[in-house]
Amino acid sequence: MKTISLPVLNSPLVEKQKDNKTTKITGYSVFNDIEYSIEDYNGLFITNRIEAQNFRHRMSEPGYFSTWHVAGDATLIIVRSGTLRMTLRNGDYRDFSAGDMFVAQDYLQDNETFNNEVHGHTAELIGDEPLFAVHIKLATRVV
Repeated sequence: MKTISLPVLNSPLVEKQKDNKTTKITGYSVFNDIEYSIEDYNGLFITNRIEAQNFRHRMSEPGYFSTWHVAGDATLIIVRSGTLRMTLRNGDYRDFSAGDMFVAQDYLQDNETFNNEVHGHTAELIGDEPLFAVHIKLATRVV
């Protein structure tokens, strides 16, 4: 069996103790690589269907920078041109350029407030080329 790998930006849950109660809260965003199996379909190697809700075209000018935020909905982002840098709280980052794709799906739990010292990632356009990308909102989160 063959596989393909896709970077996924997630927000894992962490346990928090307070007043002898354990609750789960959203932790720092992290990158994981998810493996998808691909099957031979008459010489076309393809994954199972992944449901989507909609898609949008995106364009950002050079100098674009987005402060700390979470993606919320699981979104497959396919970069057509330009270089998008996604930076995490721990200083790790990944650059995505033309032909690259990843899923952004870091999010907060219901009734959880965004903590500007813990949650999210930044997005920044690197270089002098505009960013053109396609955002595909997925029907469910990627594991």
